[in-house]
Amino acid sequence: MKVNLTVENVKQAKLEVERLEMQGYSRDEIYIFAHSKARGEHISDALHTEEVGMSEQGFIDSMKNMFNSRGDELRNKMQAVGLSAHEADRAEEQLDRGKLVIVANKHV
Repeated sequence: MKVNLTVENVKQAKLEVERLEMQGYSRDEIYIFAHSKARGEHISDALHTEEVGMSEQGFIDSMKNMFNSRGDELRNKMQAVGLSAHEADRAEEQLDRGKLVIVANKHV
């Protein structure tokens, strides 16, 4: 089961992560995306959620992301954890507005 949420800030993200845990998701199944790479890593570290890596994307896609724009990289990573291309496009638009996107997926 996949959940895709958009929140305004880290405080809301923390509350949503806690709600997802109550619904049976582990923190290893929850991904938080921010447009800024440093912000996304900081939030994932602070909330102990997972970061998208080679295990989700595979080696080739991980290497491609090194040369992609940040928007392309984010859309690729969101698709790797279960969003459709259309959902990833819409989510990336929210990231452009400074929001955070949370994806929880039990089948990653």
